[in-house]
This record gives sequence, structure tokens and C-alpha cells, in this order.
Amino acid sequence: MTDQPKNTYHPWYIKLTFILAMLSLIVYGMVVAKAVLIPLFFAVFFAVLLSPLCGKLEDWRVPRVVAALLSLLLGIGVLVITGIFFYTQIVGLADDASLVEERIRSLLLQFEDVAGAYVDVDLGELVSTIPQNMIGYVTDNVESLSRGVLSAASTLTTFFIIPVYVVLFLLFRDFLKEFIIRAFSYGDEARMQRLIDKVKSVVQNYILGMLIVILILAVLNSTMLWAFGVRHALFFGVFAAMLNIIPFVGPLIGSVLPIFYALLTMDSLLIPLFVLLGFYIIQLFESNLFTPSIVGRQVSLNPLVTLVAIFVGAQIWGLVGMILFIPASAVLKVIFDEFDSLKPYGFLLGKADQSHRKRKSKLALKVQDISERFSERANKMISDTKTEQEQKKQQEQKNTEGP
Repeated sequence: MTDQPKNTYHPWYIKLTFILAMLSLIVYGMVVAKAVLIPLFFAVFFAVLLSPLCGKLEDWRVPRVVAALLSLLLGIGVLVITGIFFYTQIVGLADDASLVEERIRSLLLQFEDVAGAYVDVDLGELVSTIPQNMIGYVTDNVESLSRGVLSAASTLTTFFIIPVYVVLFLLFRDFLKEFIIRAFSYGDEARMQRLIDKVKSVVQNYILGMLIVILILAVLNSTMLWAFGVRHALFFGVFAAMLNIIPFVGPLIGSVLPIFYALLTMDSLLIPLFVLLGFYIIQLFESNLFTPSIVGRQVSLNPLVTLVAIFVGAQIWGLVGMILFIPASAVLKVIFDEFDSLKPYGFLLGKADQSHRKRKSKLALKVQDISERFSERANKMISDTKTEQEQKKQQEQKNTEGP
């Protein structure tokens, strides 16, 4: 008689030990190989974003090498224009340093008058020296600050390899795709092809959708700040919009800076409150209408997982990790949803049920309902377009085949 293989059962603590050991090795590897992995991650995302443009140029009979270089130059041009914009705006903002100093001095003097009625201490000398001490601290530490900037710039030199990676990924994208299919399909090539297409679609929807959302928010933020008379409204509006790429934390930081600046430069205390209310309404539309409709609900992660991804990314790779771990988590969700054994983890990463809707405000519910109706119409239009394209292709095939 042949011996039957026995089913081995591993207790839960053994499985947990293996999982923790694997996660520890992955995190340790990501920390040690930080200088190599960060440029690769950025290059992969940029290459996936530029691949449709590169493919379109190749359809116009442009050689692949030239198409890849032209796509890269276009992306670099956008980054250079953005950098020039922020440089000019920051230079203009620095011209208001004397105005801000005078406003701080005025607020401190008002604080002295109020505090002097309750505290029997002469605060005049202390209050008068605070602005000079603040400016003196900055000037005395220019050298150390410069060293910090230079050290940060030296670490940024590793990102100069990113354009090379992007061009190579664009040139060898078909080769790399074939390698992934051969290495991980396990006989089911159609399934792996479908998974690659989904991951590519998620990354493109996330990056391109976030760029569109940032553009919309920049217009709304700048218009709102300009309407309230806040100086440098364009800079603060674009800055707050770009920080929206970091969920939850970014919008908070982006709104605090213009509110604080309005508090220092505006005579009325109502203006900062109106600015706060304006940012709240814009952010409400962003989270319930713009991002779900433009970026796509497929990329949406629940707030708990998003916050965990942000803080884990910050601990491993710093600010870069906070930015990269969000689309990486969305990619993991797509991969988990494709395999039956991993679907529970994909469910954990996705959006929760809508049982909390009744605890939302009426305005938030109204915006969410508009978003859902807009998404349904957009999905219907996309499906109708695909059906028309398929029918057109079938008709063309029949015409080419002849009677």
C-alpha cells in the first residue's frame, strides 16, 4: 500500500511568526535599498504615465527611441515650468517679509496690552525684541541651514537616474511585460495579461486623475483666496492643491499656511475664518465629487488603510514614502482582488460600507449623491462607447472579409 500524504496543519502562532518575519525582511530590505528602490518606483510610475503618449507617437511611425525621448522631454518640461512658477512666487512672497514682521510686532504689542492688565510684569522690552530675535536666529543659522539644503540636494542627485530608467522602461516595456507573464502566469497567461492591464490602468488613472484634480483645486483655491483679497492667492492656491497628493495630512497643511498668512496680513479677523470655510467646502467637494469621479473609485482606499500607508511610508522612506505608498497600496488592492486566497485582504484595503452615511452632514450627502450619479452616467457613456467601437470593428472585419 502506498502511503497517503498527511495534511499538515500549522498553528496560528507559527503562521503569524512566518508573516512577521517576512514583513520584517521586506521592510529591512526597503530601508537598506532605499537609494535604489525610490528612483525605480518613481521611474515605473512615470513610465506608466507616459506610455500612452509614447504609444501614440509610435502609431504615427515615430521610432520608439525618439518617441520615448520626446515623452520624457515633455514630462521634464512640465516639471521645469512648475519649478519656475514656484520660484517666482516665493521670491514675491519674500518681499512681504517686512509687512509680516510689522504685523507680528503689532499683534505682540496688542498681546502686551491685554496681558499687562493681568500680569504685573513689564513685557514691553521682551515683546520688542521678539521679531529681532526671530530674524537673528534665521541669519545666524544660515550656514547650518545651507548645509542641510546641500545635503538634501546631494541625496536628490540620485533622482537624476530616474530619466534614464524612464526611457529604458519605455523602450523595453513589451519585453518586461512578456517576462512578467512568463514568470508569474503559471499557465494562465490570459489572467496575468488581464492583471497587468488592470494595474496599468490603476496607475494611469491615479496619476493622471490626481493631476486633473490638482488643476481643478488650484483654480478653486486661487479664486477663493483672490475673492477674499489674500495676497499671493495664486501661490497659496497652487501650493495647497499640490499638497492634496498626500491624503488627509496634505490638505490640512495646505490650508493652514494661507489662513495664517491672512491672519498676519489682513486687518479683519473674519477673513481667516472665511478662508477656513472656503477650504472646507472645496475639500468637501474634492473628497466626495472630484476624486471619486476623476481618479476613480477603483483606486479609492478606506481612510484607515490610507493613514497606515502614509505613516508606514513616512517611517520607511520619509516624505517620498508618504507619496508613493498610496498608489502602491492601490496596486496591491488590484492584485489581491485577482486571486481568491487574497481577496479578503483586497476587501480590507477597499472602501467600507455606507452605513455611516446617516451620520454625515446634509451637504456631504448631497455632494456624494451628485458624485454617484455622475459616476453612473460616466460609466454608462464609457460602456456605450466601447460597445460602439466593438460593433464598428466587427463591421469593418465583415467588410474586409467580403461577401
